[in-house]
Amino acid sequence: MATIRNRNGKWQAQVRRNGHTPRTKSFQSKRDAMQWARQTEAELDATVFAVDLRVLDRTTMRDLLTRYRNEVTPAKRGHASENKRIDGFLRETWADKPLSKATPQVFSRYRDERLRKVSPGTVIRDLGLLRAVFEVARMEWDVPLPENPVAKVRKPKAPDARERRLAAGELDALLAACDGNRNDWLRTGILLAVETGMRRGELLSIRWADVSPDVSTLLIRETKNGHARRIPLTNRAADLLRERRAHGDTGNSLVFPVSANAFRLCWERCKRIAAKPCPDIADLRFHDLRHEAVSRFFEMGLSVPEVALISGHRDPRMLFRYTHLRAEDIVAKFNCIESVAA
Repeated sequence: MATIRNRNGKWQAQVRRNGHTPRTKSFQSKRDAMQWARQTEAELDATVFAVDLRVLDRTTMRDLLTRYRNEVTPAKRGHASENKRIDGFLRETWADKPLSKATPQVFSRYRDERLRKVSPGTVIRDLGLLRAVFEVARMEWDVPLPENPVAKVRKPKAPDARERRLAAGELDALLAACDGNRNDWLRTGILLAVETGMRRGELLSIRWADVSPDVSTLLIRETKNGHARRIPLTNRAADLLRERRAHGDTGNSLVFPVSANAFRLCWERCKRIAAKPCPDIADLRFHDLRHEAVSRFFEMGLSVPEVALISGHRDPRMLFRYTHLRAEDIVAKFNCIESVAA
């Protein structure tokens, strides 16, 4: 039975039905409120599949996270990092709360606590994954959540885009540090990243079969956005691959037969050595080499479509976030143009 009441000069109608979220709406007249209530009751009564809201009391957020990790995460390319993120969620006290207690306030408090320990970017990724978990539960698993509790949680301000590029002497310091390393692949990997703009994961996934016979192009099959791309190679990049091919198996094997973790550890060790002559190199990330490459492409005079072909960016706005031109280099171009015009 609907409830009709006068509240603050308006007529409020509320309809309740077992298995459905209560619905409420206000009207200027009692007649309109009663008509809406009758229509709403009819719609709810006509619903074929009523849901049992007691499911929300019996199911915990831990159950939801575990199912998502088992069924959805394995199909993702970033499943390893997502597994770690979900493991972190499962260690939180709110993981054992029932879904009936999954409110935006729970995750607002979680956001604030995390911001005291990690960067805003990490918290944004945490909230994004949590929102995806609840959305899959609502849309695909028939979990009768009235709304996604994370959808209304305010995200922290996104950090400013990094503008880190290689400073003078840093690349030489990195390469010098590689000379003392028994692994010959790190030096090649660093130089290829600067020459091609490939991500670490893309570098580690390429096979010799993906390199063209004349070493002029390279097919990158495993990419972040799921779209394979064939990129042109600079002369230096081609020479690096030829040198590496001369010392290894060139069948369908990996160009860099090393795990992502081993590569990361070797990179960090290389940075520690390079930090002796270049202390500021400590904050350099391997991904910054991609920024360096994209910026160099534009400085070489390549157009936006040409750079996008190499970098794999499908949105020009994201491409410009990776572009950090130096004002000094543009001044040099101005001077060159003016001298020619004179």
